[in-house]
Amino acid sequence: MKLNIKDKFNKELPADPIKENSRRQVSGACFSFVAPGETSKPELLHVSPEMAKSLGLSLKDTESKEFLNVFTGNKVLPNTKPYAMCYGGHQFGNWAGQLGDGRAINLCEVEHDGKNWALQLKGAGETPYSRTADGLAVLRSSIREYLCSEAMFHLGVPTTRALSLALSGDRVLRDMMYDGNAAYEKGAIVCRVAESFLRFGNYQIFVARQDEANLKVLVDYTIKHHFSHLGELSKETYIDFFREVTNRTLDMIIHWQRVGFVHGVMNTDNMSILGLTIDYGPYGWLEGYDYGWTPNTTDRQHKRYRYGNQPNVGLWNLIQLANALYPLIEEAEPLEAILNQYKTDYDEKSLEMMRSKLGLEIEDENDPDLIRDLEDVLQLSETDMTIFFRSLADFKIEDDSKGLNFIFDAFYKPDEVAFNTEERWKDWFVKYGERLQMETLSFEERKTKMNAVNPKYVLRNYMAQMAIDDADKGNYGLIDELFRMLRKPYDEQPEYEKWFAKRPEWARYKVGCSMLSCSS
Repeated sequence: MKLNIKDKFNKELPADPIKENSRRQVSGACFSFVAPGETSKPELLHVSPEMAKSLGLSLKDTESKEFLNVFTGNKVLPNTKPYAMCYGGHQFGNWAGQLGDGRAINLCEVEHDGKNWALQLKGAGETPYSRTADGLAVLRSSIREYLCSEAMFHLGVPTTRALSLALSGDRVLRDMMYDGNAAYEKGAIVCRVAESFLRFGNYQIFVARQDEANLKVLVDYTIKHHFSHLGELSKETYIDFFREVTNRTLDMIIHWQRVGFVHGVMNTDNMSILGLTIDYGPYGWLEGYDYGWTPNTTDRQHKRYRYGNQPNVGLWNLIQLANALYPLIEEAEPLEAILNQYKTDYDEKSLEMMRSKLGLEIEDENDPDLIRDLEDVLQLSETDMTIFFRSLADFKIEDDSKGLNFIFDAFYKPDEVAFNTEERWKDWFVKYGERLQMETLSFEERKTKMNAVNPKYVLRNYMAQMAIDDADKGNYGLIDELFRMLRKPYDEQPEYEKWFAKRPEWARYKVGCSMLSCSS
């Protein structure tokens, strides 16, 4: 197995001088050197062939003993020095101080086909940033991260990737619902891959400690390796850097809203500086179209990270990043202008995104009203978001009086619609039909375009939980089935038609299928 290793992060940035792997506050450093812990009986469960190819690995490489050992922590690649990153962050709106890679260990960086990839093991043992935790991960959360990161990539959502999923062979003690009922679960390790795992919190920690010298070192490094197109370093470059991070963050969140994805834990330490979806914890996809839904049990009361609030939280987090970058710029006005532009851009891009979901190409001043009316009627009765928008592509202008027939399968309580909201729906379809008459696309052309932005298959929580339940019994076939299906989420794939269905009633309140904790 040969990887083109080109480490930069742990060679160009300041390291923690203390080599001991003990939990502590780390100052004046971007990372600490730490080796993965050895696993007792590792077993490879799945590998992403696309990600392996992107790293320059062959199928034969992924089947080797060396691959298994490296990506379960039992072997360190020659001429590499694994490390854990130091960062802080705001958690649920409150500054939490030092956080860092508590259960993630970065193995190395690889260059292939002109791209840089950082390889990271999640669940490979404790680090100086583990605080009171063990640095390990369990199978259920590892399956969710592995499947979701690759599913998001194929949905066209900016995301970190996953290379492999493996059992460690060890048992890990977890209190899944934080209710005092801890139990041992199967331990697992995911190899995560991204151009970089830098987060807003990497920059915040230095400002919190008034370490402006290392803040500049890290920002300069980030621009040099990940935003080099911005040119020579200057105050204007730092402003341009913040502008691009802002734009990437907004684009990512617009994609989340488009497919109905709810991150669940949008803390600033979970915000990628590259605008990638990062840290798949208690995420979920909307079942019913509900702006108030959050998948996170910890967020149940205040619902800070609910679906409808994700754009606002993105802005709040960017304000914290602006505060972190301010010492390098020393002017508030350009940062405020970028943040104000975020609000304007969100309105425009959100409207553009919703137009695409509805198959509207020609702009019309009444489109915002049509969209607001739709969002209102969608929430009158529990309506499955994925099925609704996918089915809407089958609607024809001449059938405006029969619009409900096309989307009937999206309703969780059809009788409720018939009695209470049928007229509202009929009115909306008449308006929609009239609006479509302004378009020049044929029915088939519009359907093709709509189906390219409205996925047929997403990783619903109950599907992931079924794979987890099977895996707990030693059956891993469903992991592969879902993985294969989610590689082509916009295709019809008749062989997987059973997954184009509403959440079953047994999953409505089942742990892992409705809300999830951060425990993993």
